[in-house]
Order: sequence, then C-alpha cells, then structure tokens
Amino acid sequence: MNVSAATSGASPPFLPLVPPDETPVPPWCLAALCVACALSLLGSALLLGTYAAWPSLRTPARRLLASLAAADALTSVAYLYGALRQFHGDSWDCALQGAMSSVANSASFFLTVAIALHLHVTIVRGDLRMAERMHVWLHVVSWLVPLVSTSLAMALGHLGYDGSAVSVGWCWVRIDTSGALLWMLLTGKLWELLAYTALPVLYLHTTCHIRKVRKDLSEYRSLLHSGGPPARGAAGGPVTRGGVPAGGVPAGGGGPGGDGKLVLIPVVFVALRVWSTVRFFLALTDSPALHHPALVLLHGVGNSLQGAANCALFVFCTPPVRARLFSALCCRSRRPRRSRHLVEEISG
Repeated sequence: MNVSAATSGASPPFLPLVPPDETPVPPWCLAALCVACALSLLGSALLLGTYAAWPSLRTPARRLLASLAAADALTSVAYLYGALRQFHGDSWDCALQGAMSSVANSASFFLTVAIALHLHVTIVRGDLRMAERMHVWLHVVSWLVPLVSTSLAMALGHLGYDGSAVSVGWCWVRIDTSGALLWMLLTGKLWELLAYTALPVLYLHTTCHIRKVRKDLSEYRSLLHSGGPPARGAAGGPVTRGGVPAGGVPAGGGGPGGDGKLVLIPVVFVALRVWSTVRFFLALTDSPALHHPALVLLHGVGNSLQGAANCALFVFCTPPVRARLFSALCCRSRRPRRSRHLVEEISG
C-alpha cells in the first residue's frame, strides 16, 4: 500500500508534510527487532521475578520499577506481533496492536520519570512522607493518561497502518488521519519529549546533591578526627546534621557507584529512544533520510530494547539484587548482605 495514495488530497491538519512512500523494512531489520523484543521480554521477566521472589526488595520505588517492567513487556509483545504479522494495510488487529503499544509505551515514559521523581523527593528533599503520598498517584497517572488518550484515539479511528513512516513494522497513528501529528503527540511522542527533558534534570540534580553531601561529610569527618571522637547524642548515636549521620554517607547517598548509575540512566534512555524522535521529525519534513536502513534499524531496536536495558541497570548493575540473583542461581545458602544505601536499593 502506498501511503501517498491514501494522502493524495490536502495534507491532514497538524501534519504539514507526509512521506510519499512506505518505508521498506528489510527482513534482517525485522529479525533484529524480534531479537530485541525477546531480550526485553526476558529482562522484564527477570525484573518482575526478582520483585516477586524477595519481599525485602519491595520498596515503593521497586514497585514503580515492577510496573515499568510490565509496561516494557507489553510494548515488546505488541512490537513483536507487528514484526511477525507484517501489516500491509488497516485491519482490526493493526488498530488493536497500535493501541496496546501506545498505552504501554506511554506508560513506560511516565513510569521512568516517576522513578526519577520519587528518587529526587526521597534523596534531595528527604521527604519520605511526601514520597509515600505520591506513590499511588504516580501509578495512577502513569497508566490513566495513556489509557485515556489512546482510547480516545482508537474510538475516533485514528490508530492503524502508517507504512512504517513513523514506526518499524508495527502500527501506530494512521498517516492519513485528520490531525495525525496531534494524535501522535497525545499517544506517545509528547510524553517521550517531556521525558527527554525531565530525566536529565532530575537525575543530574539528585547526583549533584549526593556528591555535595558526600563532600560535606568528608570534610566534617576530617574535623572530627582531628578534634577527637564524634560527639554522641542523648540516645548514644552520633550527632547528625540535617538528619545525616556524622559518620557516613546519608541513607540517600548511595555507594561509590550509585550516583554514577543515576547519570547513566537518562543517558541510556535517550540513546535508545532518540532514533524514533529523529525519524519523527524527518517524517514531518519529508526528508528522504527517513527511509535509511540504518536509521530504521536503530529506531526498531532502540524502541524494543528498553526492557533489557532496565534489567541491566536495575538488576545486573545493582549489587544487592545481583548478589541475591547469583546466590539463588548458584544455590548458595548464604544470604547476601543487604545494601545500606537508598540509591542502590531504589535506583537499583
């Protein structure tokens, strides 16, 4: 099906330029997409499995992470179906697959930002009560907003086949629909663009706060060591400054690698997702680069690999979870030492 044939009339509102032809998706690109989806499904299953297996890891942020894993798994299932089905026009399952991927993908954006916001409130503001009050609302908003916007788009007939102009083998918003750009924004792209802004700001601010506290504590300890033992409080514990123990990194401080991972999280997110945004803007400008096979491959694999990337960050790069997992796999009886650091338990 030629997309230009369906759009031979006036350009739809909010979409000034429409790509003239379908984007060919080579078989090797579809194969890479299927592998990426399979890896994300395995990664999401591992995240959900660790959450279910160890009650001590069921912190509020880990609950958000489990919800994120579920969203990434649904996204991978939807993309995998689209790659295997190889749509060539509008159909009921094309619209259904587009709705499923839109809800799950948008929820993934919301939940990724929700985890960053939870960390920021817990570590930077030190307000555990506020973090607890926000927790339920973060879940509700993360799923309700995508569900409402996508349901509206589907009810009005805006979801369907796009000729891989802004996707890679799966269905999303129909290119020939009225107000296509508006519905693309409301069913995912707007939330993705906001995540590009929110994630670096929240994580970098949290990281700077951790490093500042660590530096202040290092100077404070040096003064204590030069002037005698630390003063003790009425209950026998060390004197604290702003709720921070005088003898160590605060509960939100994290280990030596914890704050480094906070910087890595938005970098990985942008590195995977930016290719879909590049193709989105190329579609708006009717650029021939939109159809380049390398860009199509990066778009398909990047969008499908988020679950695997989260598994790598929050399981294999998180010492407490990694130790528990390896201990369970090796059938060791010794329980790994629990992390004392909030960044390792929450961001991990």
